[in-house]
Amino acid sequence: MATPAQWIEGARPRTLPAAIAPVLVGTGAAGYLDAFVWWKALLALGVGLALQIGVNYANDYSDGIRGTDENRVGPLRLVGSKVATPRQVKTAAFTCFGVGAVLGIVLCATSSWWLLVVGAASLVGAWFYTGGKKPYGYRALGEVSVFLFFGLVAVLGTTYVQAEKLSWTAVAGAVAIGAIACALLVANNLRDIPTDTVTGKRTLAVVLGAGRSRRLYASLVILAFLLAIVSALATPWTLLALIALPLGFRAVKVVVSDAVGPALIPVLKDTGLTELVYAIGLAIGLALGG
Repeated sequence: MATPAQWIEGARPRTLPAAIAPVLVGTGAAGYLDAFVWWKALLALGVGLALQIGVNYANDYSDGIRGTDENRVGPLRLVGSKVATPRQVKTAAFTCFGVGAVLGIVLCATSSWWLLVVGAASLVGAWFYTGGKKPYGYRALGEVSVFLFFGLVAVLGTTYVQAEKLSWTAVAGAVAIGAIACALLVANNLRDIPTDTVTGKRTLAVVLGAGRSRRLYASLVILAFLLAIVSALATPWTLLALIALPLGFRAVKVVVSDAVGPALIPVLKDTGLTELVYAIGLAIGLALGG
């Protein structure tokens, strides 16, 4: 039996900013439109966290039963390390998906029912990332999914359920957050290129190779900060997002220095912190601008 600490580690806390950041930016964009609704923001946060943790457990389960995680470098994997059974981890994943679905239904009931379609697509995307017979995460489409669901859908959905309309600043924020979330996945997959190649996991990093993956990571982080500067055309307060620049620079510096294996593990933490701090700054800036 896995201990509570191991279950927490298996939930991959370093990835949780990818769920929190979009809600912060989406709520800030709603504030920019003078439409902030605190309890809807909390419901959106609950949905995001439940889906993120569910995805992490589902990934642990699917990679574990395929043997992908047996010789990996990085944090604990519950199934791969055999501290929990595949059935236990699969149950944890679907429990999280269930919680996210319930919270999402409540949120849709207070806004627009057509959002249920978006929510259903998110759940399907979460499972088939590494689940099923032909997981798209094994076909170099993981970054596309992350950008779509943890960038565009999460940010714009959070804004829409509160304001029932969107702005170009919300779209810019969604693209920026999606870019950093993609960078987080690129860093993770860059570290795992040797083991993923052996096990047949065809991630985007495997397809591009280490060199181009490093350049892609840097480009995604730079894009996010450029969008904060562009958003200053609407309100200069969005420049508050640049407080995350030192964190982002530190992560990029490690990635482009040809670091490999365990040396890339701190990059995950720094990228997650970059996304979270960026989101806090941008959300405050958008709200003040409104």
